[in-house]
Amino acid sequence: MMRARQRVFWWSPALILSVLAALLASAGTAQATTLHTVPPVSGSLTGHNISGVYVSGISSGGYMAGQLHVAHSKKVKGAAIFGAGPYYCAQNNVYQALYGCGDTLYPTYLSTLTSRASTWSSYGWIDPVSNLSGSPVYLYQGKNDTTVKPSVGDAGKAFYQHFGANVTYDNTSAAGHSWVTPYGPNSCTANSAPYMNNCGTDPQRALLQKLFGSVSSPNTGPLTGKLVKFGQSTHAVNGLASTLSMGSSGFAYVPKACESESSCRLMVSLHGCKQGYDKIGTTFVDRANLNQYADNNKMIVLYPQATSSAVNPNGCWDWWGYLGATNYPIQGGAQVETIMNMITALGG
Repeated sequence: MMRARQRVFWWSPALILSVLAALLASAGTAQATTLHTVPPVSGSLTGHNISGVYVSGISSGGYMAGQLHVAHSKKVKGAAIFGAGPYYCAQNNVYQALYGCGDTLYPTYLSTLTSRASTWSSYGWIDPVSNLSGSPVYLYQGKNDTTVKPSVGDAGKAFYQHFGANVTYDNTSAAGHSWVTPYGPNSCTANSAPYMNNCGTDPQRALLQKLFGSVSSPNTGPLTGKLVKFGQSTHAVNGLASTLSMGSSGFAYVPKACESESSCRLMVSLHGCKQGYDKIGTTFVDRANLNQYADNNKMIVLYPQATSSAVNPNGCWDWWGYLGATNYPIQGGAQVETIMNMITALGG
């Protein structure tokens, strides 16, 4: 009986090196999705050398980001908005907020919003809308978003383009209603809490490139900055954050480089409904993928916090007038000015 020949595989040095390279690459990918956090430390907002102020947000936080950008366009240089529509979309009407600003917005309605912004600008109630010309704006709208339909995101794009903003509109993702992040615990198409989805992409790189012009890679290892937990009532326009449906505490991530005299940018990041500290703890703060970029890009990240109240059970930001005031989207609006006070305290 003949003995079967035993095959012998010979691994060349080049082949061994290519296999090792592939293993290292896969290890790097795994490392990139490992979440590193730092525990919050109690403190206060202190002044820094701020070179520019930018805003970002998801859902109600996206609408609030738009309010901050349009009302204070002299100071706020750009915006990144996920899952939200145009400025003053709700027009002080909760039913319009729920249905019109979640479902379908018609071009004739959009003309009302642009006209209102122009009028308020002429009154001096908001900064000159001419400031929006050339302002960088990044908009993200998921195809499977069942809370804010694509037509609403389209209207947000049209609003900004009407005033000459430099808009990038990412509406190709299969994402549900969410802040899409490599650290999202939900699948890409989910429309459920905590509204942080992983689509295998990194929109934060794209938005920071849009707003800043260039961006360094994020820190995928242990974070080197500190997360400051500060009292929001100190900055509230009436001295009591709870009466403004804002939490007792907010957060600010300060990279080590920004603790010195280095010039740093300031990013205000606004959570959506059901995403505040009273609902999900620091999940949004930890998983937004902004602290990681902050470490390597000299960027302070401010995380103001809305909270639940009798008129706001889901802890949303006031983008339809639930505080009972008609000035909520303009200068003097209670939440808008409270956040601006925080920006000023940080040196913005």
